[in-house]
Amino acid sequence: LHGIVPPVCTPLTESQEIDLPSLERLITFLLDAGVHGLFLLGSTSEGAILTAAQRSEVLDTGVRISSGKVPVLAGVIDTSTDRVIEQARAAERAGVDGLVVTAPFYIQPSQDEIIAHFRTVRAATDLPILAYDIPSAVQTKLERSTVVRLAEDGIIAGLKDSSGDEANFRGVVMATRQLPHFAVFTGSELLVDAAVAIGARGSVPGLGNVDPAGYVRLYDAARRG
Repeated sequence: LHGIVPPVCTPLTESQEIDLPSLERLITFLLDAGVHGLFLLGSTSEGAILTAAQRSEVLDTGVRISSGKVPVLAGVIDTSTDRVIEQARAAERAGVDGLVVTAPFYIQPSQDEIIAHFRTVRAATDLPILAYDIPSAVQTKLERSTVVRLAEDGIIAGLKDSSGDEANFRGVVMATRQLPHFAVFTGSELLVDAAVAIGARGSVPGLGNVDPAGYVRLYDAARRG
């Protein structure tokens, strides 16, 4: 997994149902622009507010339209470990390639509890897991030592960092660069080139829904130096 992986918006109708034709057009637009992956059911995708049936619609549509062209990631984000595992198994049945997992929200767990959470989810699925650091939404920071420990133990395969803490992001990249299969992504739309320059694998930019081709060009230019 590398490059530009947009957090795909979930278009909704006025009655708050999934607007499937619009979702299909958006995913096709992203693929035609050359994005390197798709992240469904994240923050931009309204993942935290959709029903289980709606999440299933989004995943089925994403997997069907992408048709194996790029990796498809599913956000499995909830208040408890058991609920996350339930979502993970549904995503696995839908045919996604990986999962994106936050700390449980609302309860504000300790770092030890977060580590136990990720270990338990990992034991329940065969899919690779990216940790998602977004303290503005879940109210808990994934500390650098927690991320590094989970990475070194093979519990997580990567990190999507939407914390806004660029110094800590740099520290995570430096601390995990000896792990060849660990992929660090920035959620920042404005620091893609800087993130790639310090060793990030790519970006998950919300504005990639608007100008995916521009972000692909930016990533390619950053990779060329």
